[in-house]
Amino acid sequence: QVQLVESGGGLVQAGGSMRLSCAASGRTFSRYAMGWFRQAPGKQRELVATITSSGRRNYPDSVRGRFTASRDDNKNAVYLDINSLKPEDTAVYYCNVLVGTTTYWGQGTQVTVSS
Repeated sequence: QVQLVESGGGLVQAGGSMRLSCAASGRTFSRYAMGWFRQAPGKQRELVATITSSGRRNYPDSVRGRFTASRDDNKNAVYLDINSLKPEDTAVYYCNVLVGTTTYWGQGTQVTVSS
């Protein structure tokens, strides 16, 4: 059974930094691309980062330069480093993975940025 567990969220002041972690289990995830999404209150869930099995990363323009995805396949983990946090980064952050035809999600971790 695939399981994703996010951690590392919390309350931070604007301008600060944060590292989110996603621990994966139930598969050897080194062969899969992983994604990070976020969902702010009243908004749709949006993609903020992807990282392929080879480590190639992609980001939307809205976060490029501030968000950095990484992975440690020895630990079956992916990370999201966020710098220069803004109040509009406040959201629940999720990691996900597509295994076959099934997309798996973690429960999310709340990031709140105070101004």
